Amino acid sequence: MTWFSTNWNIMFFPVYYSGHLATAQEKQSPMKKFRECSRIFGEDGLTLKLFLKRTAPFSILWTLTNYLYLLALKKLTATDVSALFCCNKAFVFLLSWIVLKDRFMGVRIVAAIMAITGIVMMAYADNFHADSIIGVAFAVGSASTSALYKVLFKMFLGSANFGEAAHFVSTLGFFNLIFISFTPVILYFTKVEHWSSFAALPWGCLCGMAGLWLAFNILVNVGVVLTYPILISIGTVLSVPGNAAVDLLKQEVIFNVVRLAATIIICIGFLLMLLPEEWDEITLRFINSLKEKKSEEHVEDMTDPSMHLRGRSRANGTVSIPLA
Repeated sequence: MTWFSTNWNIMFFPVYYSGHLATAQEKQSPMKKFRECSRIFGEDGLTLKLFLKRTAPFSILWTLTNYLYLLALKKLTATDVSALFCCNKAFVFLLSWIVLKDRFMGVRIVAAIMAITGIVMMAYADNFHADSIIGVAFAVGSASTSALYKVLFKMFLGSANFGEAAHFVSTLGFFNLIFISFTPVILYFTKVEHWSSFAALPWGCLCGMAGLWLAFNILVNVGVVLTYPILISIGTVLSVPGNAAVDLLKQEVIFNVVRLAATIIICIGFLLMLLPEEWDEITLRFINSLKEKKSEEHVEDMTDPSMHLRGRSRANGTVSIPLA
């Protein structure tokens, strides 16, 4: 499933180029646009050496992230897995703080502690049952490889625009098709995994999942360009209550207090991670502006002559209407 879905990433750049043809005033040829977007790999563009050197580690991390996520879904509910995957934001901060020397933020340390607390509580929700612990380990592993992917991308490739991201993801799809194809074959012959004949495979479900996966990657990159990254992150958190509603309606899953508390703690920690670096200064400025506004309104009330006239008239038992 992971290998089949990742192959669909090849279509990312053609979809991007179709959008370029439909919206751009100065249209470029496919090869010219391809070379322009290849600058994400360096000034020389995409060479065979860079293709193997830069694409291989990211392709492996991509495969591990999705493969471990699917393995976690075999052991846990979709709600638990999506909640645990939200911990990747905390892992990104810890890795960025250690590797990229990003700014230390106390609130994000608190968020990371909340994420770790939620992980332990999620494992405790089923009294540390073997399947539950294995499922939590798979989900946390998926979140960890996803965080490592993002940190390495920022370290080696920097910030990419939409076209460069489309080029890079399509390149990952090609690498997956050429070099990762032997992995499912090895898993099949070593009897780690098993699937029936190709005619009996649920191709409709596989294609639907792969199409949604591709749509997710496209929408995330489009959303970052057109809106704000924080909106994309909030969408990730909203997947938790969405999956919870589906689990309750379709699978009749019973959420105990520990599992519910763990999910809430992880989501709160995720939201704390979205606070900007200057959140404390912004908050202080906002509070001070509110205080200044209240004090100005109080001064205006004290110096308004109509208020004095109205108060004096009431004291004399009469009502006076001030002139405009």
